[in-house]
Amino acid sequence: MLDALQTDRDRLVENTRVPWPLLAAFGGVGAWWVAAAASARPGEDYEPSASSWLALVAVLVIAYLLRRETGIGFRAMGATAAWAVVGSIATCLILFSVSLALVSLDLHWAVVLTSLGAFAVTTLLSGVAYRSALGKIRRG
Repeated sequence: MLDALQTDRDRLVENTRVPWPLLAAFGGVGAWWVAAAASARPGEDYEPSASSWLALVAVLVIAYLLRRETGIGFRAMGATAAWAVVGSIATCLILFSVSLALVSLDLHWAVVLTSLGAFAVTTLLSGVAYRSALGKIRRG
């Protein structure tokens, strides 16, 4: 029975496709949040925009869609996935700070580069988290 269960798990993991559009949506949210720094006005009292809250809502909606499509929830993803999520958040925070510095130097155009970096890193780390979840399913 245990061998049959392991065979079923292996088959399930091998036949599961990676939902790249949803993982890229996480990257898009990261890029959108980092790009929000371009609207900052240096020298004035900085007030964070509402985009931070909207980004959080967007992440929750994407997580719901990911769970609905794949059946994998964040709690079941494992330690590697948790570190990937933490890495993604930390990278976006760093890139947001860099973007604010670029805006203060009047280099608004360079925020495009930090936003693209946020998109790439967040999408890749989302893929790491997803593959970690599949590995946890395979191990049982």
